[in-house]
Amino acid sequence: MNIPEAFKVSTRALYKNKMRSVLTGLGVIIGIAAVVALVSIGQGVSKKIENQISSLGSNLLIVFPGSTSMGGVHGGFGSVNTLMPSDATAIASQVPDALYVSPAVRWVGQTIFQNQNWATTIMGVGPSFPEIRDWPIAEGNFFDKEDVDGAANVCAIGQVVKDQLFGGIDPIGKIIKISNIPFRVVAVMAAKGTAGFGQDQDDMILAPYTTIQKKLLGIDYLNLIFVKAISSSAVTGAQQEIESLLRQRHNIKSKVDDDFTIRNVTDMLSAVMNITNMLTIFLGSIASISLLVGGIGIMNIMLVSVTERTREIGIRMAVGAKRRDILLQFLLEAVTLSTIGGIIGIILGSVLSLTAGTFIKIPITINVFPVAIAFFFSFAVGVFFGLYPATKASKLNPIEALRYE
Repeated sequence: MNIPEAFKVSTRALYKNKMRSVLTGLGVIIGIAAVVALVSIGQGVSKKIENQISSLGSNLLIVFPGSTSMGGVHGGFGSVNTLMPSDATAIASQVPDALYVSPAVRWVGQTIFQNQNWATTIMGVGPSFPEIRDWPIAEGNFFDKEDVDGAANVCAIGQVVKDQLFGGIDPIGKIIKISNIPFRVVAVMAAKGTAGFGQDQDDMILAPYTTIQKKLLGIDYLNLIFVKAISSSAVTGAQQEIESLLRQRHNIKSKVDDDFTIRNVTDMLSAVMNITNMLTIFLGSIASISLLVGGIGIMNIMLVSVTERTREIGIRMAVGAKRRDILLQFLLEAVTLSTIGGIIGIILGSVLSLTAGTFIKIPITINVFPVAIAFFFSFAVGVFFGLYPATKASKLNPIEALRYE
């Protein structure tokens, strides 16, 4: 018996017991669907997180005041005020691998335009901030060095602030009040989306950091320093150069903790991606357990089928069927059952993942690799769990099989 003929006989046998075949294949369908759906959703979540963190800017370093451990006390970065504008100036002039540098101060306050008001984040930054954050300007022109040096009352607004305060009105040149201080809108930033830490970057107002320091907060220190390295390969070198420079400027002796913390966005992205990839693998492994259960179900039903069709096997052997023909027939039945279940599971899993992605707003892409792996495993399940019943059927004694009732 050749393979096409054996496949035809196997398909006929499965069709004869339609309900049992469907119920048996259900385990494989659920298992494959779960694997495809969970892996696709996991990859979608990873992609969304990657996009959010990448939106902070490429080759980006962020310097925070304070350290995770200072003087034996775990205060956390940002818990003290150790960064000054002169530190940012020194980084810009003395760190060769630093392309752009922007001091930054942060405040949350109420903004007013005519009869509209909106609570938002106000960031005081330098003129190179859009280049550091890879943030295009949609309308107008960003403030320049003269505005920073003169602590001018000018600002750029995000898309959310524009929508909330101005609606359909052109905001360029309009005056808004921040803590009752008038600011002229000179630019509208392009839509940026949510950052990797959950902050809506479009819900923000950007102004010269000197203006925020002097006229809103009354401080002379910085909350952050943003640094963009000249290239991705120079990020680590720039970080080391900044660490050395700031330790020297802050008179920090050897074996004494830094009074600042530098965060490498590339490293942050790698760490988060490693975690999400591990979670994706874990979810896929958990889902594969149902595939194992489905395979055991196939083996169980095939063993029952061998017992029920013992007399049929004896008749086939009596009319000339060889042991390998019987083995091939029952093995093909198991493989056909698991493969069809795998195809249905792949389709079902793809539909489920795309539907879930629409509801939870994550980018879902059905990659060929996990689908191919899922199909291979569905085929392998049929071979692995169908081999024993098929072998048992092929080893039946023809005379005893004909006597079986």
